Amino acid sequence: MQTAEAYARCLALTRAHYENFPVARLVPRRLQPAVAAVYAFARTADDIADEGYDQPGGPILSIEDRLVRLRDFNNALLASAHHEPVPPEWDWIFTAVADTRAQYELPLSLFQDLLSAFTQDVTVKRYATFADLLDYCRRSANPVGRLVLLLHGFNDEKRFTESDAICTALQLANFWQDVAVDWKKGRVYIPMEDWANHGVTETDFSTAMASPKLRECLRFQVERTRGLFNQGRPLPASLPFPLSLEIRLTWLGGSAILDRVAAQAYDTLRARPALGNFDKVRLLLRALFSI
Repeated sequence: MQTAEAYARCLALTRAHYENFPVARLVPRRLQPAVAAVYAFARTADDIADEGYDQPGGPILSIEDRLVRLRDFNNALLASAHHEPVPPEWDWIFTAVADTRAQYELPLSLFQDLLSAFTQDVTVKRYATFADLLDYCRRSANPVGRLVLLLHGFNDEKRFTESDAICTALQLANFWQDVAVDWKKGRVYIPMEDWANHGVTETDFSTAMASPKLRECLRFQVERTRGLFNQGRPLPASLPFPLSLEIRLTWLGGSAILDRVAAQAYDTLRARPALGNFDKVRLLLRALFSI
């Protein structure tokens, strides 16, 4: 497949996918194809793992078949890195990814970390310790921030560390926002060591409203997550516009989710806290005037 056609398909995916907001737009035009290639790679693998299909509208795969397809996807990544053929249904993704990796010298390990996290999501439904959860975030969230920095020409450890803190915090904020959603999928991301510390059991997740014990446990998670956001707070000031705006908006959005969880008295079983259009406009204005 021609490289231009591959990038065009990646860009189309970023603009059409139901979870896209707003990918590959708050970056310079010259970087949009590369960002779209990374997004297409991650989105496709995540759909196999989490949604259970190869293509939107396709048949739902069993757990075993998802693991096989993710293994095939990883093999295709390795094949593309060695300029070997890949399955035709993914040729456009890996043509764009291979070209992007070559242009910007992106480590293969970051893409492999993402795939390992997606694969883990298929089989792992509980996390014993916070350290286990952080390791998952290191592979599921942090590579995205590092890839964005590398695409913009930044590869220093200080920015990487601050980006990791923001990406991990954002992932955690989404977990605390989606406790009820994840429970319906059979997953609980709150570490089980914290269940024990707060007297929480499996039964506490299956009720219409969160128990006082679960709310106190979730309050602990929210405050710990705020600490991570604070570790990453200096990052936007060290970046050029519009990347500084995008990262600042990400930081503000994640912090606002934590505020919403707190405003619901840490009960995200009763209702999922979310940001409305007015909130997004308000956060954009804050981001614009705080860079």
